[in-house]
Amino acid sequence: MKTKTKNQCTLILFCILIGAFAGVVVYVFLKLVSGGTDFLWEWLPARFDVPWYPLLICGVGGLIIGLFRKKFGDYPEELDVVMGKVKKNKTYEYREMLILIIGAALPLMIGSSVGPEAGLAGIMVAVCCWAGENLRFAKQNSQEYSEIGMAVSLSVLFGSPLFGVFAVKEGGREGELLEMTKSSKILLYGVALAAGTGAYMGLSHVFGAGMSGFPSFEAAAPRGLDFVMIAVYVAAGWVLSKFYQMTHHGCHVVAGKIPAIARETVAGVLLGVVACLVPAVLFSGEHQMGVLIGDYLGYLPIALIGFAFLKIIITNICIQCGLKGGHFFPLIFAGVTMGYGLAMLVFPDGGAHVVFAAAIVTASLLGNMMKKPLAVTMLLFICFPVKMFIWIFLAAVVGSKLVKNKHIQRTIKNEKIVQETVEKQS
Repeated sequence: MKTKTKNQCTLILFCILIGAFAGVVVYVFLKLVSGGTDFLWEWLPARFDVPWYPLLICGVGGLIIGLFRKKFGDYPEELDVVMGKVKKNKTYEYREMLILIIGAALPLMIGSSVGPEAGLAGIMVAVCCWAGENLRFAKQNSQEYSEIGMAVSLSVLFGSPLFGVFAVKEGGREGELLEMTKSSKILLYGVALAAGTGAYMGLSHVFGAGMSGFPSFEAAAPRGLDFVMIAVYVAAGWVLSKFYQMTHHGCHVVAGKIPAIARETVAGVLLGVVACLVPAVLFSGEHQMGVLIGDYLGYLPIALIGFAFLKIIITNICIQCGLKGGHFFPLIFAGVTMGYGLAMLVFPDGGAHVVFAAAIVTASLLGNMMKKPLAVTMLLFICFPVKMFIWIFLAAVVGSKLVKNKHIQRTIKNEKIVQETVEKQS
């Protein structure tokens, strides 16, 4: 009995340490990226007047990333790839930690249209796998620690305590999510999340926030014509999801025909050219979305809709050509701008109508992409109020049930299999 109690206490203590460490890792990484971004995009431009500055930074940055990837490999890996490897192999490569950090930070610093979640998940999982394989008492629960570390990292990064848990567990093997109702697992994830959130908030309070967050929307209750437009908004989310899949495949095909180094450089140049014309496409999208939404009445509805499609195109070019990262942040940007644009076509005065539209479109888009309605709902609480829970959840559920392009999905799956085969051979 004493041994069992001791083991449980050790397990809980280690989960607290994992959670706190995850919070520290997220903060330090975001602070590092924020410092590099400020240097490249604020400090330097303030002192040197260079025409077409985004083209210079993105082009040179793409070249540097190409050289880095040529020497060290394909980093960072996308979030679903990281999660898949952990579930399949019960471990994740952790011996190249510095390379993982640099590979995840470089695309973010040069303004690539991707989010930080993929790189952070890879870093945190690598740390947990190292602990599981090198600490005697941790070996027995190595995979569980990795999933806890990933869940805490995602929850802290997105500022949504339950998102990480549902992102990792929802949609897994049958009954996996139900296992979370066991008191022991709830306790482990709970203490880890509390420790991670506490560590991140404490550091943010002392040293300043690690990154800017998404803008917060006020609660919007649908009325009248809003109910009729729900079907349009859900369909729009599905269209964006399908468009993402198509451009994902198309960019993969084109990128595969361009040699290494040249591929990343070309992507950087394209990003820089577009950024000179439409600065909103730069970075992951949370700050840019706040600027756009703050002045949305100054844009034509068709322009906001165009921003949504352009963001998806640029994001897939970045991901497929090596300026890699996560896609959640850019997709939220695309869903919100699409929702605002559609609502303004019907409600020129905007107001609560555009917020409701943005919530439904984004929930449908992410629901169709992730097939995890609960995770989508938790994720969208970072910018939409809890009062909109039922509408966001229903839109995510309906979106998750809408048919995906089976040919594109099969092709994407084959692409991942080929990539894994190449990695094994190398």
